[in-house]
Amino acid sequence: MNQESSMTHCTFDDIRAILARAFVDQDQAVAPWHRQEPAFPSDISAAADAEGFAELVLRQHWANFCLWHVEDRARRKDAGPELIADCKYAIDKLNQERNDQIERLDMFLVRAMDPLLPPQAEGARPRYNTESLGVALDRGSILALKIFHMQEQVERQGAGDDLVSECRRKLEVLKEQRADLEQSVMDLVDDYASGRKRPKVYYQFKMYNDPRLNPELYSRKAGA
Repeated sequence: MNQESSMTHCTFDDIRAILARAFVDQDQAVAPWHRQEPAFPSDISAAADAEGFAELVLRQHWANFCLWHVEDRARRKDAGPELIADCKYAIDKLNQERNDQIERLDMFLVRAMDPLLPPQAEGARPRYNTESLGVALDRGSILALKIFHMQEQVERQGAGDDLVSECRRKLEVLKEQRADLEQSVMDLVDDYASGRKRPKVYYQFKMYNDPRLNPELYSRKAGA
């Protein structure tokens, strides 16, 4: 099934379903990934249907998963400069991957919703959200990771009672925030369906990784 034909029969209920699945998949992936790394197709550059979108969600989630652990490693007090430099390069690469996948999630969703949107009144100014659905899914990914690791601290052997109590309180707040986020995502889809807002892809255009745009890279290359 190609992307155009799959989206022709898409409904807002379908959009809600794939977003709800995304939150579930993020939750369920974290624990197994700590036991074994996932295997992804070599190139996940676009989604053609709901299954392709689910793969994109997990690929984006994996970038956050890797970022979490590299950033933990980078904060070791006994780490030498080579390890810190390796972590910095890995973080830059993973952040680029994370943002690329957010954009791909939004591209699929915007294309899927475009034929479903009610027409705007003539002369009406389009209203947009400050955060795209792809960015909201990224936040859901990070919250899923926080919840897993905070649960680890609640269950950690040898942790003091005060620390466990503090982590348990934080865990409940994180769970509430993630539930609120999912509801906000569904509310935003309702806004799109009613015509109150319009979906849009927001491109990051990261400059620091592009040797053509980062002056620290292109000036050194030119011998400046």
